[in-house]
Amino acid sequence: MATRFLMSIILLSLLISFSSSLPTYSILDATQILSNSGYVAMALILEFGSQTDLIPPSQSLTIFSPSDTAFSLSGQPSLDLLHFHFTPRSFSLNSLKSLPPGYQIPTLFSNHSLVISSNADSQTSVNGVKINGSALYDDGFLVIFGVDNFLDPDFTVSGSINGSTGGICECHVTSGDDDYSFEEASGVLKSRGYSVMASFLDLQLAKFKDHTRLTILAPVDEIVKGFMGDFSDYRSIFLRHVVPCKISWRDLVSLDDGVVLPTYLRGFKINVTVSSTFLMFNGVQVIVPEIYSNSWLAVHGLEGSLVMQEPTATASNAEKIVVDFKAIKVLIAFYFLLLCTSQLNSIL
Repeated sequence: MATRFLMSIILLSLLISFSSSLPTYSILDATQILSNSGYVAMALILEFGSQTDLIPPSQSLTIFSPSDTAFSLSGQPSLDLLHFHFTPRSFSLNSLKSLPPGYQIPTLFSNHSLVISSNADSQTSVNGVKINGSALYDDGFLVIFGVDNFLDPDFTVSGSINGSTGGICECHVTSGDDDYSFEEASGVLKSRGYSVMASFLDLQLAKFKDHTRLTILAPVDEIVKGFMGDFSDYRSIFLRHVVPCKISWRDLVSLDDGVVLPTYLRGFKINVTVSSTFLMFNGVQVIVPEIYSNSWLAVHGLEGSLVMQEPTATASNAEKIVVDFKAIKVLIAFYFLLLCTSQLNSIL
């Protein structure tokens, strides 16, 4: 029986591919910790599943791991049920605690989301199942929480979440913090794959007056490097990702859909898209909420970079193009008229 159960786990794991973007050391360290903590079944799934390529790459992953007892009592779980316990985002326990009850978290099970069912200081529950304390493993890319039971995809909560924008952005307000330094935030960003934005902070590409509260939206290194050209571009890239307000993850998920945020780059605005399963800035999704946070600064990780929109042709330019094209047609017609006249004269 035990052998069949083990083979079932291995076969299922071969159908699961975790992100090739996840560092190898994350997989190795996590499997070791899971094995030593009473989560051997998930350790096997993680170890074998990480060697396959069947799921599109993801730069971050959070796993809600049922205990070995839950695996034994439930028997062989379906692939969809396993996928339901993986979300392609990196959530720390503090990030989960900041989410309001009813908030939905996307999973690898298509069209199915996890639901924050309760959130008190001492207890956070997902789909009615309590998270067992702090993360079993968390290196910023891969986060694993232990749960006693499998999560039910059919779980629902009553009520709805109403967004609000009042009193969230405390712009141009002195933080009251004597240690107004980016050194700690820079160190955290470098350790979690956001070295480019950390370097921008180290270079002090902008001077923020009056100890302004800030929110920094940080693209991962692989993405932002593709937008970097001359050194003169760095300041523009950095400033368009900085909002002159501190907005926590809890405040972000409470924003109304369509809210527009200012940035430090003159004329560049950020349109916020809020749904029950994701939050986006100018169409770029937040994948790591609150990478770093203190009394005056919040940093959120993005899956892409906020890019400048290319200016579109104005109506006058479009009209000019039409006029020029008509002029060319007239010149061609006139040329052929002259040619025909010349040939006619030669015949006569």
